[in-house]
Amino acid sequence: MAKRCELCGKGPVVGRNISHAHNVTPRRFEPNLQRVRAMVNGGIRRLRVCTRCLRSGKVVKAA
Repeated sequence: MAKRCELCGKGPVVGRNISHAHNVTPRRFEPNLQRVRAMVNGGIRRLRVCTRCLRSGKVVKAA
């Protein structure tokens, strides 16, 4: 399953770890995804949504 927000499309970003000895290794920054029951087109669906979309109110959570 893709680590991507179903609303905004935010996904993993690549970067680098840098140790104290300046050894450089690749790493991934994963988005903080949450599974949420949300109202979509009048029905309830489970979505994988990033926390920024949850906080900004882009998601209407189902009761």
